[in-house]
Amino acid sequence: MLRLEDIKKDATVNGIEPGQIVRIVSTDPVGENALTVYYKTADGQVKEQMLFRSKEPSLSLAKAGRPWAFDAPGEEFKLAAEAYRIDLAYLFDPMMAVHTSNVEPLPHQITAVYESMLPRQPLRFVLADDPGAGKTIMAGLLIRELLMRADAERILIVAPGSLVEQWQDEMYEKFGLAFTIFSRDLAEQSPSGNPFDDHPLLIARLDQLSRNDELQEKLGRTQWDLVVVDEAHKMSATYYGSKVNRTQRFRLGELLGAHTRNLLLMTATPHNGKEEDFQLFLSLLDADRFYGKFRDGAHKVDVSDLMRRMVKEDLLKFDGTPLFPERIAESVNYTLSDAEGALYQQVTQYVREEMNKADRIENNQRKGAVGFALTGLQRRLASSPEAIYQSLKRRRERLKRRVEEMKLDSRGRALAETLLDVRTNGDVWDAEEEMAAGEYEEYEEEVVDQATASRTIHELEAEIRILEGLEEQARQVVRSGHDRKWDELSRLLQETPQMHEEGGRQRKLIIFTEYKDTLRYLATRIRGLLGSEEAVATIDGSDRREERRKKQEMFRSDPAVRILVATDAAGEGVNLQNAHLMVNYDLPWNPNRLEQRFGRIHRIGQTEVCRLWNLVAAETREGDVFQRLLLKLETERQALGGRVFDILGDVFDDRSLRDLLIEAIRYGDDPEVRAKLLQRVEGALDTEHLREIMRQNALCEVVMDEGRLFAIKAEMEKAEARKLQPYFIRAFFTRAYELLGGELRPREPGRWEITHVPAAIRDRDRQLSGRDRRYLQPVMKRYERICFEKQYVRLLDRVGAPMAALIHPGHPLMQAVTDLVLEAHRPKLRQGAVLVDPNDPGVTPRVLFIIDHRVRDGNDENRTVSRRMQFVAIDAEGRAENAGWAPHLDLQPISDEERELVADVLASPWVSSDLERMALGYATERLVPAHFEEVKARRERMADRTLAAVQARLVKEINFWQDRYLKLQDDHRAGKEVRMNLENARRTVDDLTTRLERRKRDLAAMRHVISATPVIAGGALVIPAGLLAACRGEVTTIDAAARKHVEMVAMRAVMEAERALGHEVIDVSAEKCGWDITVLLPETDGTPPMTRHIEVKGRAKGQTTITVLRNEIIYGLNQADKFVLAIVLVDGEDYEGPFYIREPFDREPGWAVTSENFDLAKLLNRAERPQ
Repeated sequence: MLRLEDIKKDATVNGIEPGQIVRIVSTDPVGENALTVYYKTADGQVKEQMLFRSKEPSLSLAKAGRPWAFDAPGEEFKLAAEAYRIDLAYLFDPMMAVHTSNVEPLPHQITAVYESMLPRQPLRFVLADDPGAGKTIMAGLLIRELLMRADAERILIVAPGSLVEQWQDEMYEKFGLAFTIFSRDLAEQSPSGNPFDDHPLLIARLDQLSRNDELQEKLGRTQWDLVVVDEAHKMSATYYGSKVNRTQRFRLGELLGAHTRNLLLMTATPHNGKEEDFQLFLSLLDADRFYGKFRDGAHKVDVSDLMRRMVKEDLLKFDGTPLFPERIAESVNYTLSDAEGALYQQVTQYVREEMNKADRIENNQRKGAVGFALTGLQRRLASSPEAIYQSLKRRRERLKRRVEEMKLDSRGRALAETLLDVRTNGDVWDAEEEMAAGEYEEYEEEVVDQATASRTIHELEAEIRILEGLEEQARQVVRSGHDRKWDELSRLLQETPQMHEEGGRQRKLIIFTEYKDTLRYLATRIRGLLGSEEAVATIDGSDRREERRKKQEMFRSDPAVRILVATDAAGEGVNLQNAHLMVNYDLPWNPNRLEQRFGRIHRIGQTEVCRLWNLVAAETREGDVFQRLLLKLETERQALGGRVFDILGDVFDDRSLRDLLIEAIRYGDDPEVRAKLLQRVEGALDTEHLREIMRQNALCEVVMDEGRLFAIKAEMEKAEARKLQPYFIRAFFTRAYELLGGELRPREPGRWEITHVPAAIRDRDRQLSGRDRRYLQPVMKRYERICFEKQYVRLLDRVGAPMAALIHPGHPLMQAVTDLVLEAHRPKLRQGAVLVDPNDPGVTPRVLFIIDHRVRDGNDENRTVSRRMQFVAIDAEGRAENAGWAPHLDLQPISDEERELVADVLASPWVSSDLERMALGYATERLVPAHFEEVKARRERMADRTLAAVQARLVKEINFWQDRYLKLQDDHRAGKEVRMNLENARRTVDDLTTRLERRKRDLAAMRHVISATPVIAGGALVIPAGLLAACRGEVTTIDAAARKHVEMVAMRAVMEAERALGHEVIDVSAEKCGWDITVLLPETDGTPPMTRHIEVKGRAKGQTTITVLRNEIIYGLNQADKFVLAIVLVDGEDYEGPFYIREPFDREPGWAVTSENFDLAKLLNRAERPQ
């Protein structure tokens, strides 16, 4: 019991805050029976509370006469300290997302996430790396980091309809994030009436949102922490004169930007060649900075702080070698047989005549659908005799049924507009981008089968008669068995040396076609050619997602499957880099599809030169265009390298490739038209034009040189050494889960089963919400398998083995366990414990403090801009040092007998003094200023750069409109009627001036960050083993000074040995990074130097064991083959060694183990000399 009168300033009191010890800042008596207290909580918050006499029984001093009691049970203190560390895992593992995701990121992906995006708050950024660079992985890492740091809760991904399933799969398979795909059903079943409120992790189709005002209205009533837009260049706007034509997609971009704190736009083609359009696109990030129409000479922009672009050919691996191999495309021309040529002419004539009829249709949507259907027929004609035969047959049957229906209908007037059920919201030509590939294949077939320009039954019957003749002609070609295109493919398969391995076996090959009819036809003929049914796998749009994945895995893993024949359903989001050969049996009319197909094999992980063969019937109208395109493409590849493939989608400025091909079909007989078409193709792929596109894309291009690569590698290695996953996480979880009543049952190596999760853990999971919850899935009642290392999530060598849940700091099971431990034991961190350092032979005790410091947003003190935590050791003289990342794990709880031995230490004046103030003094001098200045400088740099750009743009606009206003005044005085324009100019000047002043205020506020007072989250009194031995009257075998001498001799021996080998040596022992010496080996062939990390152990001659601390073992396991244990046997100034043991540890120590002793002789038997 504590009387109100006994509560004084600086007292530490139990009972005011539940489960916490608080420090009294001041008191204010209110009459005789009440006291207002102002106090500081464990997390640094200052609070006020009125206490009454009735509260006295529940109040107590934490320890009379001293601020720290140091009487908490040591085991519970260690468990609480580790729970606290894991709860704030990202502060100790700066690349937590990397270590808990199923990805192996590359240098350019690390810099994108951890240098370009994460430090920017709020984020407004364009990620514009080349196709295939892994932008989805970068976005996933960013999302995972924001969730782990509790910086984001609500995340929306907006992508073209064809990519939403791929996004959902990637987020789940690589990052364990379960996003929901927005759909009409989801909207209709919304319990709140607003589906965007119901789902914090959501993926939506771009055009489903952009074309629906009702959905946008609901979207406008929500707020998001992060919005990611894929293929963001589709959110375009264009200037016509001085007016801006904002597309529906652009308006959606403006809406999204206004309702999210962080906005990430992803595109490989940010610049369409027009600077004013590019700056309009960037206005989605900052409308002030890119206000008004770009005027050459007046508006120069530096976008390097808003945008990052890296080119495929410049990307490197960590060893400095190119990430992507060379890629080569060849054209294979063939000539149609007489029968094929006649069929081509007749079908093309039909298509041309029907297109002419379609020109007279007034309804633009129907006109577009008919044009779409006719070009579809033409493309099937180029695909295969089988494809055109089946298409003509289906079209004839469908139209014939329609005639019969119309005849039965007494109203058989003009054909109904509903002849075609258009399932897209707008232009039928956009369907390819709106829909998933499989859905698009079905939709296109539906349109080709039924969309017609015929307006009456009579016209339709005439068209059916033509189709019957064409169908019969196609049937005869199919029955003849003569197919020149197949002959050419067969020759390629049999006679091309690159197609076969040394023993003659067919190499893995992908053949792309656009149509299922051709796919089935090819599969049958190739199986016959190879004499094996199982040698060919097929994928088309009718395959369900799981079936598609299964077939892809068969092609990747089954040695019997040699060829994959696929439609573009396999061209999206599929990684097939186990093959490096590809054939385009059909050429897509969308040049982006060419790059997408090539990108299935030319992607991260490919090691072979990639080869592509394009089959072209050069004598056909469209083949003539393709032949010229591919010939020119190869010429430019030789001049400019593989980068030409990446910009194919950008080369046709005014008219698309599709438009040119349609023009060739309709008017290609005219030599003048043909010459102009080929000239356009030549111009589009002109060297200077291509260079100009590359220059535009290079506005913010980042090149990773050797020095930059090495710096990234070094940071990665430091993060790798101290990562929490898997060893720290597994040790804590196993112990904590057991204490909470749970049981882990070992199963396959690295995997466990949980047959029952205790109810208390499940109940706690239900209580976690908002930003405290980093994972949407609930804690399950049981887990068939869990693991702590990502390689054990799936067992590829065991068919049917269950998938394991990866337990990491953000997993709901880990979060619930951690939260329960903190609830039970967090007060013990402030209560303090006495721990023993069993490996310190000295006699000087020290206090270990956990210091937590935040830098907050000056305009919203609830928002933390940056946070750091550090363990600091302080001795009786006030000397302080960095204690490392997890020093508590190398310490053990003191026993009752040992506590009695050091009773004098516990009663000593320095322990009873204000140790916390001493720790805060250290933090204020050493930690806080550096942290605060770093954050402040970064924020000021961002704000100043933005302000300079905004001011430059708006001031020029203000000057422009002021000049215009003055000129209009002169015109008005001269009697001209300019009153309306004069008023508009004056209003524009006023609006821009107000806008500039408002933005200046906002950016001034952004500069304002404040340093919170550092918080002492916990503390422990550390007793060295040497002091305990002295208290017992024991003589230690080696004193601290002698041990220090041995360590210095050992360090010197290792460094001299490495320098003698010509290696660069860096002493990092003071950095507490997990090893003592970093060694840089010489560069080879211009690649960055390899590194080795050496932990040095000096031993006095005659000793038989080596002691290795728990943390040292885990740091060694984390680094695997980079880690070397160096042993030096010291005798005075003489020594033997050093002796190197690589990968010395094969398992992590148990939770209670603080160090392990290793037999010196056994280690030396495994040792080698430095080399």
